[in-house]
Amino acid sequence: MSTTTTREVTGPTPARPRRSLRAHSTLAFWLFTGPFLIGLLIFVYVPILWSAWLSFFEARFTVTPSEFVGFENYRTMLTDDEFMGSLVTFTVFAVIIVPTTWALSLALALAVNRLRFMRAFFRSVFFLPTAVSYVAASLIWKMSIFNGVRFGLANTVLGWFGADDTAWLASPDPPWYWLVIVTVRLWLQAGFYMILFLAALQNIPPELYEAAAIDGAKPGWQTFRHITLPQLRATSTAVVLLLLVAAYQAFDEFFNLLSKTTWGRPPLVELYYKALGDNQDYGAGSAGALILTLLICLVTLLQGRIMGFGRSEGAK
Repeated sequence: MSTTTTREVTGPTPARPRRSLRAHSTLAFWLFTGPFLIGLLIFVYVPILWSAWLSFFEARFTVTPSEFVGFENYRTMLTDDEFMGSLVTFTVFAVIIVPTTWALSLALALAVNRLRFMRAFFRSVFFLPTAVSYVAASLIWKMSIFNGVRFGLANTVLGWFGADDTAWLASPDPPWYWLVIVTVRLWLQAGFYMILFLAALQNIPPELYEAAAIDGAKPGWQTFRHITLPQLRATSTAVVLLLLVAAYQAFDEFFNLLSKTTWGRPPLVELYYKALGDNQDYGAGSAGALILTLLICLVTLLQGRIMGFGRSEGAK
């Protein structure tokens, strides 16, 4: 009788440490993530909701809504030649920068992956530009490399071959400014995507290459086309999506390289001048920002659908 009573009394005690451990983990989770979530709410989600609300009102020189105008701000932005032209500028920029960055980062990853020594060194060297500020890199490109006088590095090299000095950023005809913008963006972001491709390359089972060699596949293009590239499908899709979103968000290099020119403006630069320019039309700027956000979501979903993002390898 006493044994049964002792078992009944002492039976439930092992569950108490588990409850206290779970409560401690929950408290630790909120202590670590709470400040980040509060900052995310205050500095990201609240401004997004306020911008969406502001886009339906007349708001000039103030972020306080004054008069409800419905979809008038959206109509204004969709019929604005400068805003629609900025979308054309983005399209040109995306067509150039997305495939070139993809190809360059993949080529760097393949080269680093083949190294037998100093792999960590070259991986760090190629990744290091990612930590450089876009503003600082843009100013270096503008004042040191592509300066429109004979002291710029590019014009100095061209002068060795007898070519005249080129005003790289002076006019849209010829559009030499694309060379400046694309090269600085390539230098800044190729190393980051190289790391993604390098991680994917190192996860490819070596047995696939061994089996291909037994079947008579030649190393090089044949192996790359039929083994390496299909194994990089998921990473390539993610890289393309990230590059598209980054192209839509291009601001620093265009703003710092082209200053206050009326040509060569991507959407974010055009919205910056719309909301913070002479008229300070926050209502129209907010409407343009919402249009751009919806466009980014649409393009991302469409691109993910085309490239099969999130689809398992066995799915048809």
